[in-house]
Amino acid sequence: MAHILIIDDDDQLRTSFQKLLTREGFQVTAAASGEAGLKSFRENIPDLVIVDMQMPGKNGLETFTLINRDHPRLPVIIMTAYGTTDSAIEATKAGAFDYILKPFDIPDMLDLIGKALDASRFMKTQASLENPEPEMVNEAIIGRSPAMQQVYKSIGRVTATDATVLIRGESGTGKELVASAIYQHSSRGKLPFQIINCVAIPETLLESELFGYEKGAFTGAVQRRVGKIEQANGGTIFLDEIGDMPLSLQSKLLRLLQERSIERIGGRDTIPVDVRIIAATNRNLEEAITDGRFREDLYYRLNVVSLTLPPLRERKGDIPLLTDYFLKRFSREADMENPGITDAARRRLEAHDWPGNIREFGNTLHKAIIFNRGAPISVEDLDMDTNQSSLLATEKRLPDLETGFRSWIRAELERGAGENFFDETMDTCARLLVSETLNYTGGNRSQAARLLGMSRPTLHARIDKYNLKLQTSVKEEGEEG
Repeated sequence: MAHILIIDDDDQLRTSFQKLLTREGFQVTAAASGEAGLKSFRENIPDLVIVDMQMPGKNGLETFTLINRDHPRLPVIIMTAYGTTDSAIEATKAGAFDYILKPFDIPDMLDLIGKALDASRFMKTQASLENPEPEMVNEAIIGRSPAMQQVYKSIGRVTATDATVLIRGESGTGKELVASAIYQHSSRGKLPFQIINCVAIPETLLESELFGYEKGAFTGAVQRRVGKIEQANGGTIFLDEIGDMPLSLQSKLLRLLQERSIERIGGRDTIPVDVRIIAATNRNLEEAITDGRFREDLYYRLNVVSLTLPPLRERKGDIPLLTDYFLKRFSREADMENPGITDAARRRLEAHDWPGNIREFGNTLHKAIIFNRGAPISVEDLDMDTNQSSLLATEKRLPDLETGFRSWIRAELERGAGENFFDETMDTCARLLVSETLNYTGGNRSQAARLLGMSRPTLHARIDKYNLKLQTSVKEEGEEG
């Protein structure tokens, strides 16, 4: 459970905010002044600090400076009114994770908190490479196969440089862990770290998220905004799902890599920035270049050093190591004895192809530990036969759907589909999927995100992108009934 410290002298806002975050599943500590906040901080280091800029005594900037001095990796979000925006901007340049204007929208704040906690996890959790005592770490890159040995060697070589790194591999292979290991072991390991998921942010917002904007740049730009790239100055920025970055932004990223400078939206000044770029994708970028969806010049700029993570089905010899690691880890997290696993269950794990790779593998063992009640994990506890039956049942239903869909595609092509036919069709499918899932859950976004297999910020981004109008009866965030 993530621990958040709120520092704000506004009793009403502090209390309501504390209740909201507690309902969202966070451990929350609140303080009414900078001095009290620093005392609480030193007694129990949180995962995230949210501090108001204007307070009597030590103000937010002074409080942030003291926190950042001793714990530069810890993310701090500044809350500010319009009159103190310039101070908040200066704080972000000095290392604060981000700032948000009062009064803020709750979904916006929750999304920002989610991003900050992702960064906190990356910056605080050591991504161990085959740690001999896996019970001592929460995240480890496990494997002794020849393919993984090559990955370890590549990580070791690239951490000593500032070279741009492109991490490739299927979903669930551990690209985030490799990015974390590169960052933590590099010379920039104690400097700012920013994560941008290029597919989770609507295209209309991604540019301002990355590059920032000037006051008046567009409707709603009431104050200047510092982008994530500028916030990460001196440190590292991780661009996840880079293969999904819109073409319109790829040229601006290319300029950053070539000239080490950016311009805010609506601005004329060239802003020099010193950031290391780590990018990751599960896309075939070569095919994307051929299809005109990815710039070839950007590809070569990103592909200075390329690391390819093998899928689990190609390194099944590592499954015994992964099994022991996850059993120890999840047992420790559940505060229970390691139940062990039967030989038959081990053979079942090794026989499966694991299309979801390490993520699917870990989730399967996590679920088994939760429900096996302390007995050694058996084949039945793995619940893989049920998953396979569900998959087969779905596959049996697909031919009818596929036949109808193929007929519709052909009809559209014969009518002369436009040049954006692919993107428009994919957006239509995604919009219907998100909309129907929200209808199924009665508007419960947390439940919908779980069913869709995406994070809540990603779901929020999709709702905004497709301009989905939720009914007034929709349940609030975190409401399960």
